[in-house]
Amino acid sequence: MNLHAIRAIYRFEMARTFRTLMQSIASPVLSTSLYFVVFGAAIGSRMGVVDGISYGAFIIPGLIMLSLLNESISNASFGIYMPKWSGTIYELLSAPVSYVEVVLGYVGAAATKSVMLGILILITARLFVPYEIAHPFWMACFLVLTAVTFSLFGFIIGLWADDFQKLQIVPLLVVTPLTFLGGAFYSINMLPPIWQKITLFNPVVYLISGFRWSFYGVADVNVVVSAAMTLGFLALCLAAVWWIFKTGYKLRT
Repeated sequence: MNLHAIRAIYRFEMARTFRTLMQSIASPVLSTSLYFVVFGAAIGSRMGVVDGISYGAFIIPGLIMLSLLNESISNASFGIYMPKWSGTIYELLSAPVSYVEVVLGYVGAAATKSVMLGILILITARLFVPYEIAHPFWMACFLVLTAVTFSLFGFIIGLWADDFQKLQIVPLLVVTPLTFLGGAFYSINMLPPIWQKITLFNPVVYLISGFRWSFYGVADVNVVVSAAMTLGFLALCLAAVWWIFKTGYKLRT
């Protein structure tokens, strides 16, 4: 294992984050703060409670997950797309660095940024809404696991994309709608029975449900199922990355 190569890629990506601190960290935190102001303070005071939890506190896991998914994908996809766009990826591919080390460097940096963002949003939420974390260890596990999984997914998107517009297709047209429809702002138990069954085909439901369980001990889906779905998607992403580097798909052209 070439630890020097992993460290070099990781430090380069983290340095890029701190050079663009406003866009990478401050902007998502401020955007999420607006959700807390509108939904937590203005609308939340009229909503009452959901599953025995005040509405402002209930939406915290969903809002963190909304930012975490989008930022994980964006950070990882942009990080690997830039070398493709500039042509420097060929230097990386010809260097004595395995694809495992490349993935660890890029995905590790993107996941670190996302976890930092999630923690900052969690701290910011305290300014607007009181909340408690029933299972801190499992909350941290879900946070890190989701960040790593979707950073890996973003890495795949960055390898697949041919232009900057394609980098935004999946986050904007797929991930964000699925998050809004996945129980970020409501419990799926509030839906009619037929829609509850349809919603279970939305993979983001399991992420938000498991994350919310770690906060309040309540969940729309069994927490074991939520963890298994997340691990399953992680395994699928790992298999996709292995296939891309094995075949050279989108790398050799």
